[in-house]
Order: sequence, then C-alpha cells, then structure tokens
Amino acid sequence: MSSLRVGIVGLPNAGKTTLFNALSRAGAAVASYPFTTVEPNVGVVPMPDPRLEAVAELAECERRVPAMVRFVDIAGLVEGASRGEGLGNRFLANIREVDAVVHVVRGFESGNVAHVAGALDPVRDAELIETELRLADIEVLGREIHKAKAAAKSGSRDKIARLEGLEALEALIEAPGTIDRIRASGVADSCALEAGLLSMKPTLVVLNVGEDAGAAEGLARELGVWAAERGQPVLTVNAEIEAELAELEPDEAAEFEEAMGIAEESLARVVKASYQLLGLITFFSIDSGECRAWPVPVGCRADAAAGCIHTDFERGFVKAEVVHQEDFLSCGCFATARESGALRLEGRDYLVQDGDVIHFKFAT
Repeated sequence: MSSLRVGIVGLPNAGKTTLFNALSRAGAAVASYPFTTVEPNVGVVPMPDPRLEAVAELAECERRVPAMVRFVDIAGLVEGASRGEGLGNRFLANIREVDAVVHVVRGFESGNVAHVAGALDPVRDAELIETELRLADIEVLGREIHKAKAAAKSGSRDKIARLEGLEALEALIEAPGTIDRIRASGVADSCALEAGLLSMKPTLVVLNVGEDAGAAEGLARELGVWAAERGQPVLTVNAEIEAELAELEPDEAAEFEEAMGIAEESLARVVKASYQLLGLITFFSIDSGECRAWPVPVGCRADAAAGCIHTDFERGFVKAEVVHQEDFLSCGCFATARESGALRLEGRDYLVQDGDVIHFKFAT
C-alpha cells in the first residue's frame, strides 16, 4: 500500500503551512497574507511507533523503515471556493486527490497575521470550509443527476436505481451530518462516487492555538461540540511552537518539551490520528537486516499483506509465519516463539492483526 495522502486544508492564515513545516521540516514559505501557498507542498512523515524500534532491536536489524504518511499542504480556501473564488477550482481539485483531510482552524489572536474574516471564531470558520466542500459536492452530484435522468428514460431498472441513489445522496450531503451516517446508508457505495466527494473524506480537525491556555481551552470546547456532531476528532496544537521544536536537535527539543510540560508532541498525535482516519493497522516484516512497518487496512488478508511487500509474494503465496510483536518480545527470539507455540502458520485467508510480525513463504 502506498503512503497515505493527507491534505491540510483551512482558511488562509489559519496556520496550515506552519503545521506542514512542523510535520515535514520542509521549510515551505509562510507569510501573513492569503495564498502564499498556491501549488501544494508535499512532505513525507514517518509514523511514530515505538514497537518498530523494539522489534528491530530484538531482531538485531540495523535498518528500520517506519510506515509513512504523506502530507499535502493545500492553499487556503475562501468563501465562494465552490464557485471558483480565490483559485477555488484548483484547490478543490487538490483535495479530491487526497485520502483524508486535516482541517486546520485558527484559534489564536495576532496583530501581525490578519484574520480573513476579521474576528476569531473557530466554529464559524470550520462551518465555512465544510459548506464550501458540500457545495462543491452538490455541484458534482447535480451534473451526475442530470446525466442519470436522461439515462433513466430508457426504463432500465439499474439506471433508475442509480438515479434514485444519486438523488438520495444529494439530500444527505445537503444536510450537514456525520460521514458515518451517510456511509451507513450505503447510498454512496451504490453510486460509486464516495472517493470523489470532498465531504466524504475522513477528517481530523486541528485547532491551531496561541500561548493563552485559558482562551484555547474555551475555543477547543466549542469546536469539540461542533465536530462531535459530525463524528470528527479534534486535536489542539500550537503549530508555531511545534515548528520551532522541529528545527531543534532531538536532545534540545526534548529539553524544551520537558521545560514546557509537553507530555507528547502534538505532531506525533496529528500523525497518529491521520494514520487512524482510514482505519489502518501496522504489521512488521524482518528481512536481511531490515525491519519495516507496513500499513494495511483493518480486515486485510495475509495474501494481500504479502502483496504490499512484493506482488510476487501475493501471486505465489504459500503460508505466513506469524507472531504478535508482544509475544515476540516476551519470547526473545523466533526460535523460542516457535517452541512456545506463539509463532503460528497461517493461510492466505488469515486477517492480519495490528502488531503482527510476519514472514511470508511463497513459491516462484
């Protein structure tokens, strides 16, 4: 499976590029005026996972390769983006290409960075972006419905069913609600349109705050209520501090975090939450001195997981030697795991579990 693509979206001057720079250490341009970002910036970020280090250490692997999350810094959307305002068509096309969305909402005051709407109001800002994405989807659905009506005149049951499905989906998108509710209806799947709909993208809301902890708490509470109605998780981040931490050496950053009382880097939480948006789990492979983490969706079969490593592994799949990383660590080596029964032989239909260490056997 290729690395997950997560688009960072929001209003101009919300701190999207600052967060992107903190995540990727890419040094993309940041300025206090809208549309500093026009072409999307792209950065590949490793998924923090202490299990990888533990498994690699025990297996004496010198090379460790984490799962990757690809972040795409998309320029700020503005009101009217669905009608092409502010380079809206280009930005909406960029969002269609990602698998999930990190929606950055401004939660800080600044005399140097103007707010495009004039005043701080995270819920209003979040609703504005949500509305533009929904309006863009409704426009897409309108075109599909127009074509479907013409096709349904043939009297074909399949074509009539598709028209009815599109109209039902349009009604669901018009009324703000959770993605889970729309997916549970099965309408999007029946229309084969879900992947192209912006409002159906799994979304993480990131409230970008300043140093005023009291104000941040109140804003996070209000935004949390709004996001909960939509089934969207919310994280609070000070992107400016995180960007400064990203420029330090690891030891210096650790000292700064301790002094600031930061238990876990906000960035690590953002990456983990982004990874989880699509229901991904991780399995580990050990081969020729390399320990690698592989992202796969929940419910992935063993033969499909083998195909992540190489298509030949999937085509010639024979069996998988599987031991969970906790059992592997407690046993101390593969030999002991095999003797204790912790290491099992599984067939192609085995459903991979998060944390499995797998060695695939295949025929050429």
